[in-house]
Amino acid sequence: MRISTLALALGLAAAPMAAQAQNAQGVTDKEIKIGNTMPYSGPASAYGIQGKTETAYYNMINAKGGVNGRKINFISYDDAYSPPKTVEQTRKLVEQDEIFANFGSLGTPTNTAIHKYMNQKKMPHLFVSTGAAKWNDPKNFPYTIPLYPNYLMEGRVAGKYILQAKPNGKIAILYQNDDSGKDYVKGFKEGLGDKAASMIVKEVSYEVTDPTIDSQMVTLKQSGADVFYAMSTPKFGAQAIRKAAELGWKPLYYIVSVSSSIKTVLEPAGVENAIGLVTAVATKIPADPRWADAPDMKEFLAFNKQWNPSADPNDGSVGTGYMSAWLTVKVLEMCGNNLTRENLMKVVTSLKNVQMPLALPGVTLTITPDNYAGYDKLQIMRFDGKTWEPLGGVISADVKG
Repeated sequence: MRISTLALALGLAAAPMAAQAQNAQGVTDKEIKIGNTMPYSGPASAYGIQGKTETAYYNMINAKGGVNGRKINFISYDDAYSPPKTVEQTRKLVEQDEIFANFGSLGTPTNTAIHKYMNQKKMPHLFVSTGAAKWNDPKNFPYTIPLYPNYLMEGRVAGKYILQAKPNGKIAILYQNDDSGKDYVKGFKEGLGDKAASMIVKEVSYEVTDPTIDSQMVTLKQSGADVFYAMSTPKFGAQAIRKAAELGWKPLYYIVSVSSSIKTVLEPAGVENAIGLVTAVATKIPADPRWADAPDMKEFLAFNKQWNPSADPNDGSVGTGYMSAWLTVKVLEMCGNNLTRENLMKVVTSLKNVQMPLALPGVTLTITPDNYAGYDKLQIMRFDGKTWEPLGGVISADVKG
């Protein structure tokens, strides 16, 4: 990889190289075979652009000579966001295609289905694209490492922000009744600390199969809350914003990052209804003019124009795919000629204060053998009707003391 400005920005020390390293399965003198699964079809097919962006990025790297002279052979299968299909396709990657490592597989239920299998096989299961807290478990699942900021951590940041912004507020909570929703709420309560019990006046959940959340929103407004913590996926995030406007309910409204997309949530909800919403994010928004001259943004937009022209750079999944592929190439580079799985895991768990492309200033990535969470700081943002504007500095998820 020869992206000099990004490489210099990392300031990462190269991993030790073995003089005559024995390459692992999936590695030859000319090729590194990696793979993942993606929902190119099915209910989460909108996220499939992430895998297509990764493919485009590896094509670009190969056109520039590959990684230390080796081309990347990237195999990405459609799992339709169906856990049984994920198991089938992943076993194919590992046992038939004989990949070196899995990078960037998407989804909490889908990755959960292969979690034990990958670790039993000692197959690197890296940069999984899901924020569930369960991926940070180096003791029991040492081969699985996330990239996406985890929901528990974001919940803590949100709780700490609410304590600052409205310390005597009355809080209503909406959450999706699954692991992701429960992680967000658990972290939020941890961020509030001792005040959680007195500040939270109502908690209501919804099922992903519910047609609407209108009744939940009515119940939450009737609680008398003046702070609303909305944990929802995009469809329900847009519904909640619209319904709050219809009800004339104007609390301090926090919406979780997975539903903060201007294109897929705020615009369908009506941007006029979204003015004043607050969220916490880790990455820059390409449409935001403040980043127009940033070197990493220029490189990202140039990449999309040449290699990924059908993708909308403001689609968060495009940025996630770009960052995942960028970091994948970086750690493979750092392995040098010692392309064993043991060395790959050593390199990945030695990443420290990495300023990822598209990450907001001050939001860095650190992965250690004892902590796979990656991110521990986020930037609080407020929507002004056009873009997300930063509020103060970054907030740490640390709630000790």
